[in-house]
Amino acid sequence: MSECVHVRDLPRAEPAPLTDTCPECLEVGSHPVQLRLCLVCGHVGCCDSSPFRHATAHYERTGHPVMRSFEPGESWRWCFTDQLLV
Repeated sequence: MSECVHVRDLPRAEPAPLTDTCPECLEVGSHPVQLRLCLVCGHVGCCDSSPFRHATAHYERTGHPVMRSFEPGESWRWCFTDQLLV
């Protein structure tokens, strides 16, 4: 794992999740495989193994670079910009 400049720029208090599941999946009637939490704004989106890849779509739409797993017992983070586990 490596530190990137995007992690340094994150808010020090992690944002509260806006929902407990992927709202875009609910909207289209899909089921998320696993969830990811945007560490900039608290958006919850589904992972790239899910049919619609809403966490990646959130990054592409907003430019918010870092997310973490929103699965129980997992705390890893991913920087979309640097393509690094951080």
